[in-house]
Amino acid sequence: MTEGALRGVRAVTLAVNVPGPAAAARLRWLGASVTKIEPLEGDPLAAFAPSWYARLRAGQDLLALDLKSSQGRESLDRVLGAADLLLTSHRPSALARLGLAWSELHGRHARLCQVAIVGRTAEPERSGHDLTYLAAAGLLSPPAMPRTLVADLAGAERAVSAAMALLLARERTGESGYAEIGLADLAQELAAPLRGGVTLPEGVLGGGFAGYALYRARDGWIALAALEPRFRERVSRLLGVPLDRAALERVFAQRTAVEWDAWGRENDVPLAALAS
Repeated sequence: MTEGALRGVRAVTLAVNVPGPAAAARLRWLGASVTKIEPLEGDPLAAFAPSWYARLRAGQDLLALDLKSSQGRESLDRVLGAADLLLTSHRPSALARLGLAWSELHGRHARLCQVAIVGRTAEPERSGHDLTYLAAAGLLSPPAMPRTLVADLAGAERAVSAAMALLLARERTGESGYAEIGLADLAQELAAPLRGGVTLPEGVLGGGFAGYALYRARDGWIALAALEPRFRERVSRLLGVPLDRAALERVFAQRTAVEWDAWGRENDVPLAALAS
């Protein structure tokens, strides 16, 4: 059980938008106390998605500071003096202007660890967002927009694992550390199945195998993932047809997606109705 594993850890986050707040929420769930520092105008996520923002921010202390002012930076420094971890999502040049470059920060707060979320570790000053990172990795199918923020949320999880590694290393060695998480780098990692051919249209997980595919039901769509031999055999036996795309299309068109979802649960078949 990992909930509460970071109890006693004090984290401070300056990160806005999606990756930082998602990472901070995960740290909070793991037991860390989190202080969220926002600019005076607030986190843009609060305007884009207020209910999601509220869920991510739950249980955290909120402090609005103008970090461009000396007073704001002094207030932040006092908070960091009692912290174990700083989470940021600024470009390095912006952090340097705020006196938060790692070399300066480490000089003032020797025990403080930092996780910096950037666009690209090779080009941390280059602008970008989830959509551009996915585009560069070949993970988009125009004109459809992605239905979730893959790089942002993967980056949040990677930031949390980096934070835990830094904190563990500090406990073992007494030395704090710095880690940089590149969202574009993660998008490239997530594209590995595509580059390996697994999720290409002809690939086994991309539509080339009838047992792992999407099918139209009478009133919607279902996903079938009968990869293992026992599931392949079960589907073919229960439906009375070979594991052939044309045969499965005819059968699945006879019931609603909800009915097929129930059938999958009853027969221990990896099948699910597509949620809208």
